[in-house]
Amino acid sequence: MALTGALVWGMNEGAVYLWTLPMFHCNGWCFTWTLAALCGTNICLRQVETKAIYQAIANDGVTHLCAAPVVLNSIVNAPKSETILPLPRVVHVMTAGAAPPPSVLFAMSQQGFRVTHTYGLSETYGPSTVCAWKPEWDELPPETQARLNARQGVQYIGLEGLDVVSTTDMKPVPADGTTIGEIVMRGNTVMKGYLNNPKANEETFANGWFHSGDLGVKHPDGYIQLKDRSKDIIISGGENISSVEVENAVYLHPAVLEASVVARPDDRWGESPCAFVTLKPGVDRSDERRLAEDIMKFCRSKLPAYWIPKSVVFGPLPKTATGKIQKHLLRARTKEMDLLRRASCSNLSG
Repeated sequence: MALTGALVWGMNEGAVYLWTLPMFHCNGWCFTWTLAALCGTNICLRQVETKAIYQAIANDGVTHLCAAPVVLNSIVNAPKSETILPLPRVVHVMTAGAAPPPSVLFAMSQQGFRVTHTYGLSETYGPSTVCAWKPEWDELPPETQARLNARQGVQYIGLEGLDVVSTTDMKPVPADGTTIGEIVMRGNTVMKGYLNNPKANEETFANGWFHSGDLGVKHPDGYIQLKDRSKDIIISGGENISSVEVENAVYLHPAVLEASVVARPDDRWGESPCAFVTLKPGVDRSDERRLAEDIMKFCRSKLPAYWIPKSVVFGPLPKTATGKIQKHLLRARTKEMDLLRRASCSNLSG
């Protein structure tokens, strides 16, 4: 995996790598050993802050860094006082951990970062796919490049197999970019199983494939694209809603810094989309109700009517040490919100 990372990323001997990932997580996506193999330089941060990232790029000759999409978002939205632009050199960035919004990838490219998008899980020891850049993409508009690069891509070198299969009969879905199935993998970089949990192992390795629990599509060019985690799909009135695609629309609003969309209990539809939003610095927060309505109105031109968030909640988003947004905590908050709403209605009726 370490050498595969160097090949996939085109890293040369003597690369200067900036750590924004914790080394304990899949050995920092295996780049601890990649840098050793390449006689590279490790630049470490005590805290992942945009000012420190830009200073390391300017002062320490950083050529490569890995970061979750939430870190990329903070980089492109950093105050001018913290940035050092234009960059002194092209900086190669590998991102994974969540589906990156195309708007963030576009902003990174405009600043001079060259982003490689990968995808994987702890169970696959880090990256398993890469959105390999095609030369013909160079001639496309930047917005189109960002949209293509937001896909999860093709299988990593060293992975034996990758596919998107139907959740009912395990047959590969057609490469039409629309038929949703589960992403499955196999190979010697996939874990042997969960410790002392034979039932979970039987389900996870059905038919000899590792079942990721991620839902996606396969495009005509063979590239796969993640649509959602199976547990994150919102089912509203019997229709499936991709939380990732709703998030991508919310991210485009000029006031939004970060967004995460989860299911909220809904008396009529069963579930409805609820957007948790962190606003950019300097945004007027005096009338949050008006701002929430503006975000919902903004989404109407970009999403089907039933995909539009029915509620917007403002505040910081809970994250793991690797920068992943903890959606399970947000889902718990929506349940608390629903209980409070019901209690309020009960008190009014009483």
